[in-house]
Amino acid sequence: MSTFRFIHAADLHLDSPFRGMANVPEDVLGRLRESTFAALRNLVALAIRENVDFVVLSGDIYDAADRSLKAQLRLQRGLAELAEHDIAVYIIHGNHDPENGLKASLQWPDNVFVFGSAEAECRIARRRSDGEQVAAICGVSYPQQAVRDNMALRYRRLAGSDLYHIALLHANVDGNRNHDNYAPCGMRDLLASGFDYWALGHIHIRQVLHREPYIVYPGNTQGRSVKETGAKGCYIVTVNERKETSLDFHPLDDVRWFAQDVSIAGAGTEQALLERLEAAAETVREQADGRLAVVRLTVGGRDALHARIEGSALLEELLQHLRDNESMRPESGGAVWFDSIRVQSGLPLDEEALLTQDSFLGEYFRLAGRTASDPKLCEDVLREALAPLLAQPKLGPIASRAAEAERDDWLRRARELAAVLLAEPDESGGNAR
Repeated sequence: MSTFRFIHAADLHLDSPFRGMANVPEDVLGRLRESTFAALRNLVALAIRENVDFVVLSGDIYDAADRSLKAQLRLQRGLAELAEHDIAVYIIHGNHDPENGLKASLQWPDNVFVFGSAEAECRIARRRSDGEQVAAICGVSYPQQAVRDNMALRYRRLAGSDLYHIALLHANVDGNRNHDNYAPCGMRDLLASGFDYWALGHIHIRQVLHREPYIVYPGNTQGRSVKETGAKGCYIVTVNERKETSLDFHPLDDVRWFAQDVSIAGAGTEQALLERLEAAAETVREQADGRLAVVRLTVGGRDALHARIEGSALLEELLQHLRDNESMRPESGGAVWFDSIRVQSGLPLDEEALLTQDSFLGEYFRLAGRTASDPKLCEDVLREALAPLLAQPKLGPIASRAAEAERDDWLRRARELAAVLLAEPDESGGNAR
């Protein structure tokens, strides 16, 4: 067998709507909504430029089961371009775009094979240069959104074949808690299968779970929120004549998300804090490498300046100042949109000493510590505090989900607010109220 190369990508989420972003200018919002399609164009261009033999797409090609016609037509156009270069494409569908979803009746290029949901199938892939058979590609799509059985157990190598075997699977391996537990399976299931490469999808974080055989999540091709920071793209996989495998990551994203921390420690003044925020913006701009960067700023650390931050509009005003400055920059060099700014800072308190104090604030900090370490107590405290919201039919479920997601941050913020309101001047550096 001679060397061949293929692209492994997953989770394109074409036509993702990017809901829930406030005060975003139309040009930025338009760029965000187009970004999944831009990543698809980059994927097609990469496959052609790098002269790969085929492409595998491991599920969630579309963002919704009822795929938008726009997304289907954009994909059709991209696949047709690959067909012009004789690059085959092998596709499975995942929980976001299951087989039973609404789809248009479109004619797909002959270079495309979409695996069905009835059983795991295998197709033979060939090297483009000479037509030699180089790989057996196996896959199965989701019949509906919620697949709870272990689909990995359906995969079988072709009997008597010594081809390089690639398995396309959209699944949660070993129960990643940050993703829905669809098609759950264990690493040992994959290792026992005899496949040479598991081309996974579903988890949006790029990671190589195992080598020899390779078990790989390429991550999604375009980040869609501040929870999906950093470069997003695909792997080009090279397999040599000895079936030795090597991976090269290639970014495809058009918009890159960042979570940037800025410390107030030693700042002392609003001017100093502004300069640190501006420096953080420039760091993000450099790391975005010409892309649109969307950044969430988090102000942390301890300084007397925190007393002027807590409970005021200071950070929101600085955020708007950064946005205004950005709007006046020339377009060259990459743009930055400041999505939000969060407070995780505090006064320069001696926490260890405070926890031993016979004072109201000392008792408050001790109670906060017990609450944070006791899930039942924490739940009771939050339920009592949120009782008016939880009683509302529409707001209740939203408040409940928010409490679960933001519990630790809310407890920390409550503690720091108490410090601002109650700390003595010598405890806070002279700036407490």
